[in-house]
Amino acid sequence: MDNQRNLLFAVVLCAVLLIGWDAGMKYFYPQPAVEAQAEQIAAAGGEASVSAANADGTPVTPEDTASQPVDLETELVSAERVKIDAPEITGSINPVGARIDDITLKTHRQTIEKDSGNVRIFSPAGTPVQHFAQFGWAGEGVKVPNPQTVWQSEGGPLSPDSPVTLSWNNGEGQLFTIKLAIDDHYMLTAEQTVANTAEGPVVVRPFGIINRTSTTASASTWNVHSGPIGSFGDAVQFGPDYDDLAEDVEEGKTEGRAHWLGFTDIYWLSALIPQEGSDADADFRSLGNDLYRADLIYQPVTVGAGRQVTRTTQLFAGAKETEILDQYEDAGVDKFGKSIDWGWFSMIAWPIWWLLTKLFGIVGNFGVAIIGLTILIRLFLFPIAQKQFASMAAMKAIQPKMKAIQERYKDDKQKQQQEIMALYKKEKVNPLAGCLPILIQIPIFFALYKTLILAIEMRHQPFALWIQDLSAPDPAKILNLFGLLPFDPPSFLGIGVLAVLLGVTMWLTFKMNPTAMDPVQQQIFNIMPWMLMFVMAPFAAGLLLYWVTNNILTLAQQSYLYSKHPQLRAAAEKEKADKAAAAARDAKE
Repeated sequence: MDNQRNLLFAVVLCAVLLIGWDAGMKYFYPQPAVEAQAEQIAAAGGEASVSAANADGTPVTPEDTASQPVDLETELVSAERVKIDAPEITGSINPVGARIDDITLKTHRQTIEKDSGNVRIFSPAGTPVQHFAQFGWAGEGVKVPNPQTVWQSEGGPLSPDSPVTLSWNNGEGQLFTIKLAIDDHYMLTAEQTVANTAEGPVVVRPFGIINRTSTTASASTWNVHSGPIGSFGDAVQFGPDYDDLAEDVEEGKTEGRAHWLGFTDIYWLSALIPQEGSDADADFRSLGNDLYRADLIYQPVTVGAGRQVTRTTQLFAGAKETEILDQYEDAGVDKFGKSIDWGWFSMIAWPIWWLLTKLFGIVGNFGVAIIGLTILIRLFLFPIAQKQFASMAAMKAIQPKMKAIQERYKDDKQKQQQEIMALYKKEKVNPLAGCLPILIQIPIFFALYKTLILAIEMRHQPFALWIQDLSAPDPAKILNLFGLLPFDPPSFLGIGVLAVLLGVTMWLTFKMNPTAMDPVQQQIFNIMPWMLMFVMAPFAAGLLLYWVTNNILTLAQQSYLYSKHPQLRAAAEKEKADKAAAAARDAKE
């Protein structure tokens, strides 16, 4: 009766898990926000605000400046804009307010469709996908540029070989200039200079800001952060989330010297890097209407008569490509590579990423690289698997003695456990030895899971046949006849071909293992492959490809090791024969 009750509980628990999985997938497996951006671009614009800083150095609030909905295409056709044409990005600079508000990535598309547009990182203020950077000054007793200031431009288009200079003369003896340069990837450099030709000194505070809407941000989950990010003091700070920042202004306060700060999505990052050795104030704030800002404000500087002062700030706006981020970190940007949140298993995730990319460089197909990675992992774990099978063989050999002990002391559980432990010691059997390969696989599997979610190198990578994006779920859903029926099944029913292969191969591996002595445990093993088939279906196809390949290799390894341990195979065959005989007797009865 107890066993039946436990089995019923396990089945109900599985059903609850499957029913809640569709909603839970948004929490465990975040989806990029590119599709949301495309929808926002096509939709009508909402409210937004242009931001700078007040004369006392405090940032401008939405109430300080007017805001009007702006059409993206209309805003970008302005003839006065300064073009950006670099190897990795294209776009333009708005001379009104000296805003860098138009950046599109040349090497990354929104979707795998052939007619898909490129990924847009920055968009002008007031558009549905607002996201821009701005450089300026706050001052005391001096006229400084504001968000409506029209700057004069010199040079362009902005490229690695052609910097651009924006200048504005306040008519009172101060000339403000912003010299912009760009490298071969995603890093811009802004040199902010104040030249004072007046008779007396002036005090100014250079600043840089990044302003964005959260409506097009990636979803933030328990293991993947989307929102404010930065390196402060000795650590990278992931957070707060947008909702937390909107509810509590104190959440945006930072501690320690700022090395860089900005906003992150799963694949994209916008960040400000202050001048080395400076002691700039940095924090995050909510502006209302789903708008947020990262502020980098330098300490006040006094510019004497006939002198000039320059502050240099870098702006990153692009893809979180590990190799590129590491290059910037080697060049002095503190912990920049950690803007990719590898999590607790970073010591495993990074080597997996490195090995995957190296294999990809050799074979030219990420799916084949995943298969190659799986083979290498299995080879690494092969000696441990041999010990596991030896332990299984020993456990199988003493099962008759264990059953005798259980029968003898069935009314004294404590004595039963003592006798079983004594038997283990006498026969030199470790019952936990068989768990070791599983325990080792857990961090490897989770590290690969993180790699497939976060590594942009995996994004839109095809494998073969119908799998054209290994970072996305298997598109071949059985319930809608592989796309022939015009509907998309919910996640927990979206069973694809890879999920079915996962269930079948796992079931076969369990069938080859010795039968568990506990009937409830055995029933759970029978259910688990089919439960995981539903649970894993919405995950990245690359992750399922790894697991299916791992199961196939496990079956091959089990067959090989059975040949090395004939007593285990004989026991397994005897179990099958006993089950068949028992089934025949039940049929006659």
